[in-house]
Amino acid sequence: MKTPEMTIIVPIFNEQDNIIELQNRLVNVISELEIDYKILWVNDGSTDDSKHIIEKLSLEQDHTYYLNLTRNFGHQIAVSAGLNYMESDCCVIIDGDLQDPPELIKDLYTEYQKGVDVVYAKRQKRKGEHFLKKITAKLYYRVLKKLVPFDIPLDTADFRLMSKRVVEALNNMPEQNKYLRGQVAWLGFPETHVLYNRDSRQGGKSGYTIGKMFRLAFDGITGFSDKPLSFVSRIGFVISILSFLMILFAVFSHFVLKQTITGWTSLIITVSFIGGIQLLSVGVIGEYISRINKNVTQRPLYMIESENINKS
Repeated sequence: MKTPEMTIIVPIFNEQDNIIELQNRLVNVISELEIDYKILWVNDGSTDDSKHIIEKLSLEQDHTYYLNLTRNFGHQIAVSAGLNYMESDCCVIIDGDLQDPPELIKDLYTEYQKGVDVVYAKRQKRKGEHFLKKITAKLYYRVLKKLVPFDIPLDTADFRLMSKRVVEALNNMPEQNKYLRGQVAWLGFPETHVLYNRDSRQGGKSGYTIGKMFRLAFDGITGFSDKPLSFVSRIGFVISILSFLMILFAVFSHFVLKQTITGWTSLIITVSFIGGIQLLSVGVIGEYISRINKNVTQRPLYMIESENINKS
């Protein structure tokens, strides 16, 4: 059997309303490209009918495969699972919510044929998302760009095309806290981008809660930058100097100016402020220690319930 030229990896979590339409659009797009392909649905522990739909699709249509994880491991882990099974010349990662237009794959593939290893889909507009999410996302990516020592493309998510050598490099990166956008950028392979307007979600609701988005954002920062630790150290140094100066001023006032500094309010505010800084510092350090612990335990990233990757 000939190795497929392109694998399309589709991580899903409760996307039963979007799967059929996305499958049809993907098949139409790849048919126009006239290349060999494989569509790999990665079911990240969906609790709706997504599992049965993709299993039925794989029986009815050639080039369609599925990978069912035992539970919800998270979007980045689901994508990583798909990448571990990628054997083609290149792959495309696209979410199952129909916000990213499958038709853009043609443009991604055209740029890939020019000799680059990574082609990002860069968003110009984001429909169906509230103002606060847009602003915080823009702010986060610009802060991250300042913190990391390499260039991370702005306004891009996981919708992209990658060559086989990029995927092989990613599969050899053993981090437990996956942040693929940062990992791909860290590799430094030749890249380019294609502009597009992101659509609003077609059906269902997003599996990315505020908590999950915050967790992903923190993984991006702590996984590729030690500046938060440096920042905490500098805050501790500055507060120590200020505290020492306050002690000297209190002693000077008592023995020289004959004035004893009093004030319950100022004392409580100072203690609360320093206590808050201490808790923040411990929290940041704890995040880095947590990453070390997860990598040392070396648990598998995911567990597979069923798959048909090797179907004839």
